[in-house]
Amino acid sequence: MPSTDLDALWQPARAGELRLPHRLAMAPMTRGRSTAEGVPTELNAEYYAQRAANALIITEGTQPSADGQGYLLTPGIHSTAQVAGWRKVTDAVHAAGGRVVVQLMHVGRIAHPANTPHGRQPVAPSPVRPAGVMFTASGPREMPRPRELSAAEIATTVGDFRRAAANAVAAGADGVEIHGANGYLLHQFLSGNANTRTDRYGGPVGNRIRFAVEVATAVAAEIGAGRTGIRLSPGNPYNDIREDDPHELYPALVRALAPLDLAYLHLIHSGDEPLLDALRALWPGALVLNRAGADLAARAKDVADGRADIVAVGAAALANPDLVDRIRSGAPLNTPDPATFYSGGATGYTDYPTHAA
Repeated sequence: MPSTDLDALWQPARAGELRLPHRLAMAPMTRGRSTAEGVPTELNAEYYAQRAANALIITEGTQPSADGQGYLLTPGIHSTAQVAGWRKVTDAVHAAGGRVVVQLMHVGRIAHPANTPHGRQPVAPSPVRPAGVMFTASGPREMPRPRELSAAEIATTVGDFRRAAANAVAAGADGVEIHGANGYLLHQFLSGNANTRTDRYGGPVGNRIRFAVEVATAVAAEIGAGRTGIRLSPGNPYNDIREDDPHELYPALVRALAPLDLAYLHLIHSGDEPLLDALRALWPGALVLNRAGADLAARAKDVADGRADIVAVGAAALANPDLVDRIRSGAPLNTPDPATFYSGGATGYTDYPTHAA
């Protein structure tokens, strides 16, 4: 592929306080390799440091509280030990010349008590059980009916995000990304099938976006808007989500978030071009775009055409620690191994070879 096809990717960029040397970011990907207590390890530090040449690393989803955990061996950022573990990661990435933000992910109802440290029932905007099963240490188990968060507990959860953001910065992160996508807690509040509340957090669009805006406002107030990003996935049915009004919902949400002057908006784009263009027009800051299944030329065109300022790449970054060098030199890419995506040790994690090797 001629280098001119990708020239737009190699220009410097700015996202709030983040100064990026180019426009190719590593998307957040759950890997299931922290300790049982949610503490990042030296292996995690090695994995992220290997990929420091990406313009920005957005880490795997990290629970802001014990109630926020859904999967086995995912990291947290709410205990002293977890903060110390993340310090190993951020130090390693910075020593390799990279930039890293911690993604704050509360899974809400996508959980099972067997996977959490306290064995508690999952929480959600409403007591609506999601379809599907959760993998646990004893095998796949049906996800239970969650417990509805009270208004007071919603305020507590907003505070959990605020403290988690402060912990991430204390651990050396360059910022945080709030996960409002893929069927997890913030997305559940946005969705009409997961959120059946009749109070100020449910019903009309203005109520359903309230929790997401409160979380973003609290995090930005705690660590600075220029260090705060948010990820959304308009129209994504993942984790049993149904959205009947994305063309009303997401413009309303983006309009409400825009005055916060966040570092970036990260969109998972699934093909609704008119909605993407509408959100781009409404968002005044940096836009990170993850265009599912698109090749690099299409992603570079999004940057050249102004649809995106930064593009996020998932599995290719997972399988190629030297992805940036490979793309720039035209070298072939390693093939990702899905069998090792969510569990294991170094295999399928830190042992993907560089092209030079």
